[in-house]
Amino acid sequence: MGIIAESLDKADAAHFTRPMPKSAQKQMQFLVKQTKTTQAAAGLLGITQRTVERYLTGQLKQPRRHLADRLAGEVRKRWQPRVRDRAKKQAATTGGIVIDTRARFGFTAAPGTTDDPRLRPMTQGLPPPYAARLFDAHTAGATEQQLQGILAEGLQEIYFKDRGRRARGLLVDFTDIDYLDVDY
Repeated sequence: MGIIAESLDKADAAHFTRPMPKSAQKQMQFLVKQTKTTQAAAGLLGITQRTVERYLTGQLKQPRRHLADRLAGEVRKRWQPRVRDRAKKQAATTGGIVIDTRARFGFTAAPGTTDDPRLRPMTQGLPPPYAARLFDAHTAGATEQQLQGILAEGLQEIYFKDRGRRARGLLVDFTDIDYLDVDY
């Protein structure tokens, strides 16, 4: 998973109305309930069905770091889907998203301009159409490059071209993302 996909997942988690289960046993119970069988849960986590059963009965309590991270990630993906969908729908129709990033921006522009890529910090709001495209692409399993392209286009149109009021022929390259936070 890339930095943009992780940021979108973190932004989803900010809208949860109830805390996720904390213990491995409760997380495993939730995952088994969602996947319907212990075998399916074991397949998701890359462990045996018997190990899943041991966590369910409480025989095992403290998973190793790698398993704990995978278990928490799988639970987070499935936790409160209606709350997530409602927040995404609001961002995609009325609210938009806010991008806070530090990345390398370069330009393809008219001769005589400073088009050398340089690292810039930027906090910028993107309108609902870009939020909708980003959410749809993420849900469809788009690659990090495709998500990056949608963000680049949004930042190009909203920030650098000022919604079409300046820099008409400007094309923005959005690369070398140092950090990226999404909020909606």
